[in-house]
Amino acid sequence: MTAEEHLALLPPKLQNVVKMLGSAPKVLKTEMLLEFAKKMPPLPEGMKGQLEQVHECTTPFWVHVELEGGQTHLYFDAPKEAPTVRAFAGMLSEGLEGESPETVLKVPEDFYTLARLEEVVTPLRLRGLQAVLGRIKRQVREAMGA
Repeated sequence: MTAEEHLALLPPKLQNVVKMLGSAPKVLKTEMLLEFAKKMPPLPEGMKGQLEQVHECTTPFWVHVELEGGQTHLYFDAPKEAPTVRAFAGMLSEGLEGESPETVLKVPEDFYTLARLEEVVTPLRLRGLQAVLGRIKRQVREAMGA
C-alpha cells in the first residue's frame, strides 16, 4: 500500500495531524508533540471509573469510548508528567473525536508511520500508541454491538 493509499484511509482531521507531523523537521516534531499533549481534553467528572487501562503503555494510561448520535467520543486519562502519552491522546482526540464508528474502525493500526514519529519516539512508546488505537477500536465495536 502506498503512503497516499494509507493516508486516504484516515479521516480528514487525522490526515491533517499526520501530514503536519510527517512534514515537520525532526527538531520541531518534539515541540509539536508537546503541543498535542496540551490538547488532551480534560476528563469529565465521574468518568474515571469507566476508563480502561492500556497496559501496553509504559506510563499509566486510560481510555474510554462512547457512541452517541453516530459519533465517537473519546476520553483519556494520563499523568500530567507524561507528555508522550498525553500527546498521543491529543492527536487521537483531534483526529477522531466526533467521527463515525465506521470511520474510526478503518484507521490502520500503524497510521503513525505516516507522521514519521519514529524519529522522536521509541518503538516501545509507538507500540503503546498502537495499543491505544486497538482499545479504541475494540470499544467502538463493543458499543456498536450493544
